[in-house]
Amino acid sequence: MANKEHVVRLKQGVEAWNQWRRENPEARPNLHGASLHGASLSGADLHEVDLGNARLSGADLRWANLCGADLHGADLSSAELFGVEMIGADLRRTNLGEADLSYANLLRANLRGVDLFRAVLTGANLLGADLCDADFSGTDLDRPYAWAQVAPLVPVAA
Repeated sequence: MANKEHVVRLKQGVEAWNQWRRENPEARPNLHGASLHGASLSGADLHEVDLGNARLSGADLRWANLCGADLHGADLSSAELFGVEMIGADLRRTNLGEADLSYANLLRANLRGVDLFRAVLTGANLLGADLCDADFSGTDLDRPYAWAQVAPLVPVAA
């Protein structure tokens, strides 16, 4: 369950939230299960925040820092995630259907069982990401640069 004080702080706006994060670097905010549908969180410092099972559908998270965040089971459907930093984030069983992940940095992110139905992955960095059982139904993987940052396949020596 989300810490009510943390939810109130976040709802005060990104500038106030980021200032609080800078002043309290040891804090590990708990927004687990919070209802943040359609929230304007562009540029928010959400690194290492517990957002498991949070409802973030339609949220604006462009350029947010979600490195190391726990988003396990969160609903990010139709969210704006353009340029988001999600290095090492836990996105297991997250709903990213129709989300815009253009130029998102998902380096080493856990995307096991993620719903990427009709998601936009143009220029996304998926290097080292765990994509086991991810659902790519309807996702256009032929878009230019969609997998540009993924390491090239190396032929196996015979």
